[in-house]
Parts: sequence; structure tokens; C-alpha cells
Amino acid sequence: MAARKQSYSGSDIQVLEGLEPVRKRPAMYIGGTDTSGFHHLLWEILDNSVDEVINGHAGRVDVVLHKDGKTVTIVDDGRGIPVDVMPKYKKSALEVILTTLHAGGKFEQGNYIHSGGLHGVGSSVVNALASKLVVEVKRDGKKHVQTYSRGKPTSTLKVEGPARGSGTSVTFTPDAEIFGEKQKFDAELVRERLEAKSYLHKGMTVVFRDQTQSPEAVHSYKHDGGISEYLTKVVGERGKPSVPANAPSFYLQRETGARMEVALVWTEATDEHLRSYVNGIPTPNGGTHEAGLRSAVVKAVRNYIETHELTPKGVTLTAEDIREGITALLSTYVVEPQFQGQTKGRLNNPEVSAQVDGTVRPALEKWLNDNKSVAEAVVARIILAARAREASRAASQAVSRKTAVSHRLNLPGKLADCSSTNPADSELFIVEGDSAGGSAKQGRDRRTQAILPLRGKVLNAEQASSDKVAGNKELQDIVSALGCGIGKDFDATKLRYGKVFLLMDADSDGNHIATLLLTFFYRHLRPLIENGNIFIAQPPLYRVDIGKETHWALDEVERDRILKEKLKGNAKPNIMRFKGLGEMNPEQLKMTTLDPNQRNALRVTIDDALMTDRIINDLMGRDVSARFKAIMERASEVEDAEELDV
Repeated sequence: MAARKQSYSGSDIQVLEGLEPVRKRPAMYIGGTDTSGFHHLLWEILDNSVDEVINGHAGRVDVVLHKDGKTVTIVDDGRGIPVDVMPKYKKSALEVILTTLHAGGKFEQGNYIHSGGLHGVGSSVVNALASKLVVEVKRDGKKHVQTYSRGKPTSTLKVEGPARGSGTSVTFTPDAEIFGEKQKFDAELVRERLEAKSYLHKGMTVVFRDQTQSPEAVHSYKHDGGISEYLTKVVGERGKPSVPANAPSFYLQRETGARMEVALVWTEATDEHLRSYVNGIPTPNGGTHEAGLRSAVVKAVRNYIETHELTPKGVTLTAEDIREGITALLSTYVVEPQFQGQTKGRLNNPEVSAQVDGTVRPALEKWLNDNKSVAEAVVARIILAARAREASRAASQAVSRKTAVSHRLNLPGKLADCSSTNPADSELFIVEGDSAGGSAKQGRDRRTQAILPLRGKVLNAEQASSDKVAGNKELQDIVSALGCGIGKDFDATKLRYGKVFLLMDADSDGNHIATLLLTFFYRHLRPLIENGNIFIAQPPLYRVDIGKETHWALDEVERDRILKEKLKGNAKPNIMRFKGLGEMNPEQLKMTTLDPNQRNALRVTIDDALMTDRIINDLMGRDVSARFKAIMERASEVEDAEELDV
């Protein structure tokens, strides 16, 4: 262990200059260095081009994914980034924008009325995290070119001859030092994002050229129908017909004042599906604009029901009942949006909620009155949802939760509970099989750790109906043990355990069971994931004995690393591969997986809700072709083909 430094003076203070903070802490600017952060670089440059379209300065955006899958070019026919010299910095405006945080043309409202890139950090962050970036600007009849690497210019700004028209082209390759060698752009994800942009901005032409395909795949999009046309596509993809069948959707477009576009329809789905955008930027985590839309829908429907005396007897309609089955798209434009973080996942402007509510509510109420047959079918659907909810609540009261007073009420018999009644101290380990459950029960800390063994088949919650999920013994036992309820009856304050661990065998079968459980939690107990309550335990697959030392390896890669680093001379290692958790004795399981001071567990998080939803639907849904495509696209990432469970 290195000696601790005793002194602390001014010489210990480090000042990061220029774009050094971005390279030092990239997660602060793009959310992480995983696939989501990798693609976020493309979104930042794309949003700058779309901002030119939003404000009437451009009509076309081209995106080229080059053959290596790691380099991308974004071109627009906008005004072109300014290239004149800024006297204060003695550099061109282009260089200042690309090498300085919080430099851009979106702080003054006269330049951009609406924009997605408002912090002035997007282009410079991309530049800082790119091994190479080339920018070409067509402006004032000339073509200007400059190159950069890792945030610093590698050439001067040069004029490379005359040019017709105007616009900006940015070509960049994310830095492998930051993102690793294996990261590549997902062509399908990029195509989907570009297609969505074409719906959000009527009249804009978007062209995507995928050069990773042979021959090159070219996709061109232009949708004059806007999000009304987009809604039809989304409902079709989800396979949930409208109620009543072929009913027209509600559509609203407002160009003056608080500019917005809304399209919604009630469907046969049992969930609420809302996609929102601010200045063309997806906001998967919602915000005040979504709150305004939800409020407007509930108020408009309640007013219609009361006006036409359709209030049902014996049942109370909740806001959730009214919104059940809605598929809605909301695109708002805000002059000075206040996003939560640079990744712009949530809108925080408080005034937008009232603006959306005040615009949508009267328009939706009028639409309901003008389409009475549709409105009556919707109201009937809402009443049916309310009756189903109350019936479900009555049936699910048997799975209500432990409190400090009723600690052992209605708990599954196979649960080995802990003695603590404080959720902050309590942990639940959901364990695969009775054998592993026995070892876990003996190795646990009985005061704070509870064990729930799974004995039967885990249901695929993505393909099963709500009734099947509610009737599945294994899932019902999990809900009963957690105590917080499920679906609409979920109450986080009744959760019995602050941490829930999925403890499965370290093999493909164990991974499959963990995936099925994660699908269940995501679809039916998603707040537990969002609140950071769910973890994946990391039991070792190998025990490696070298002399008197024992090492534990999670997988083959770690096993080989241990042998390379620890094996000396002629020593012969003794390697044991565990076929399952049941082969580990209680002390081994405690030392490697249960003990909070020694274990290495993974917290389950949702970085990109839209991407997560798509992946779960592809891999766990009923569409076999989508699952096959997803597996084949990622087959090269699996080192051992036997572990790929098709």
C-alpha cells in the first residue's frame, strides 16, 4: 500500500485547461463511455445541423457512416459555422467553437430562436473525444477546411478553393483511448434516430448512407405529415390497434406563441406509451412538457365524461385509468430550455407544463365532442380499465408488504427472511435452485440478508399477459417477498429490502434466468431499477489455487489473467470450475458473493430508456426475426460460440 501523503498545499491543486476536463471526466459531458456515450457524440453534431433546419436556415441533412463503422460525417446546407477571426482570441470563430467549452451562437436569442444544442459544449466535447475531426465550411463562396485531434487543431484554417452554396460538414472518429477499440456505431440505431428527426421536422430531407454495407445502403426520409404520420408508424410497430378500430388520431399543431406539435390515440395496450421531444431532442426521462400533456389529457376526458353524464357507478376513474393505452407523441419548442444534464434526457422548465396543458386541453376536449363515436369507445375502454384495476387490487392484497409491525405477514414459505425490519439494512438474494439456496442460507448474515430460492420456471414477462404474470408462482413469490406491490399498486415506501440481488450460476443458463428476471423487473417493477435497488451478484466461475494462495475468477478471461500474473516458476496451479452455486460451500459463497466487504456486485441502471425498451422487445418479445437479427449482429462479440444461446 502506498504511503499516504501528509501535506496538502497549493502545489497539490491541479487546474485543467481547455478541453482537458472533458478527456479527464467524459461522463460529466456525455453520460459515460459506453455505447450510449459513444453515440451521443453523433447526436451532438447532428443536433447542431438540425438546429439550422429548425430556424429556417437549412432543409437537408446528410449522414455518412464510413466502412470502418467508427467514422461518421454529418453535412447540412445551413449558413456554415462562422470562420472570421475573433479579435479577443486571435483565432477564427470556428476554432474557438471547437476548442472552447461554452462557446457558440445559441446564447443570444437573435441567432437561434429554438435550438437543441444550447450549452455551447457539444461540438467542443466531440472534438475533445475524437482521435480525428475534420470540419469543412462552405461560406461566402469559399470552402474552408481545418483538422483537429483530441481537441487541438492539427492544421490552420485553410481555404480550399471556391464553393457553391453554404453549409457545414463534420467528419470525426471517436477516440479509442476513451471508448475502447471495439466500439462501433450501430447503423440501425442511427437510421432510426434520423428517421425520427424527419418526422419531427416537416419538410426536412434526411439522407443516411451506410457504407458498412456492401453495396452501400442509402436511406432517404422526408415526411410532410409530421408526427401525425409518425404516430401511425409507432402504433403499427407496437402492434396495438387503436380504440375503436381505425379511429382517427388527435393531432394539434401550434406555430405561434408556445410552439408545439401533439399526436395521440388510445390503443388496446395496457400501458401508456409517450415519446417526447424538445427542439427536436428526445427526452426519454420526460419532464415538465410531459407532465403538461398528461394533465391536459386527464382534464379533457374528465370534462367530457361529466358533460355527457357518463360517470360510471361503483367505480372511481383515476388519472392512470384515463391514460391507460394511450400512445402519444409530443414535440415542443422552447426558447431557453433547461435540460437536466448535458445529455438532455429531461426538461425542467416549469412554465412549459402550463403552456402544454393550456394548449392541449381545450383542443382535445373539442376533438372528443366532434368525434362522439370515438370518444364513447374511449370512455368505455377507460371504465373497463378502472374495473380491471380494482379487481386486480382486490386479488393482489395477498401480496401486500412487510412493515416493521407485520414483518412476516403473507410471505412465501420458501423465503429465509432476515431478522432486521429496517429496509435500509435488509438485502434479498434471489437464488437459482434449492441447492444454491441451501448454501446461501448457511453463508448469509441472518440479521440483514434474506434468501429466496427459485424452484420453478421463470416466466418471460415480455411475452406473457398481465394475468399470466400475476398467476406465475415464482414471480408472485418475488412480489410477495418484496412487499411493495406491482404495477399500479406499486408503493416504494413498502419495499422490504433496500437491495435486491439476482444470484444465478455464472453460466449461460444463469445468465438466461437473470435476463428473464430483469425483464420482469423492467416491465412490472421498473421504479426499483430507476431507484437503484436491483443488483446482479457476481459469483466466481473458477477457483485457482497457486501454492497456498487462492484466487477467484469471474470468467475465463480473469482466470487467464490470474495465471499470467501469479504463476511463477514451476508451480502448478489447481483450477476448479464450479458447475453451479450449489458446488460452493457456504463459507466460499459468503466470502466471494455475500459479504458486503468482499463481494463485487453490479448495480442495474437504465442509461437510455428508448434503447433499453427496443433491446428488451427485440430479444425477449414474440418477434423471432427481430431476436435473430439482434443476436447475429452481436455474434462477433461473443468469444465462445457455445455461450451464444440462440
